[in-house]
Amino acid sequence: MTDSTSRVLSAFELLLGAFIVVGHNVFHVVPNEVPILFVLGLVSIRWRNGGWSAMGFKRPVSWARVVLIALAAAALRILLGDLVVEPLAGHFWPPIVVPAGAEAITGNTKAALVALLLVWTFAAFGEEIGYRGYLLTRAAEVGGRTAATYWIGIVVVAILFGYGHYYKGPAGILDSGVAGLVLGAAYMLSGRNLWTCILAHGLIDTVGVTAVFFGWES
Repeated sequence: MTDSTSRVLSAFELLLGAFIVVGHNVFHVVPNEVPILFVLGLVSIRWRNGGWSAMGFKRPVSWARVVLIALAAAALRILLGDLVVEPLAGHFWPPIVVPAGAEAITGNTKAALVALLLVWTFAAFGEEIGYRGYLLTRAAEVGGRTAATYWIGIVVVAILFGYGHYYKGPAGILDSGVAGLVLGAAYMLSGRNLWTCILAHGLIDTVGVTAVFFGWES
């Protein structure tokens, strides 16, 4: 496959991914995008790139560095959301809509444990493989996989990630978009290692579940 053909195919896959994200979350004409992108991404990367290391599934030089970057990314995302994004968005839009059924977690250990299971499977693994692992790789390939195209891809995929949380309303789309930028930056700073994003995403959502369980969220 020539380089130009590969770029065209990557552009097609990126546009298909965007259609799947928007088609499900905005227009409700496509099933949930996460399992679709998860399977499509794993198959496509394996077939076209020869191995999943191309999306970032590789053993890092230092696991300690991966953990530190993930912790920093999780803390930054939470602080930005609570102290910057939500207060600013509140001047223009209604409050962020919480996921359906979130209220059932408060004080309910069984519901909280189920939520944590979903956090670390569907969200941390599923969304990160679909968005950062797959769509970001294809976005970068459109421009030749240079450092600049990866950063541009981070912005593009963060916008899609925001619309992947369309149910949260305009403020929620912005908040999730910012989360996508932070996770994308963590991916790059860790040497394009997807484990960093998976860990950071899981930690972020674990804090959210914990806050709801103890009633710390309004």
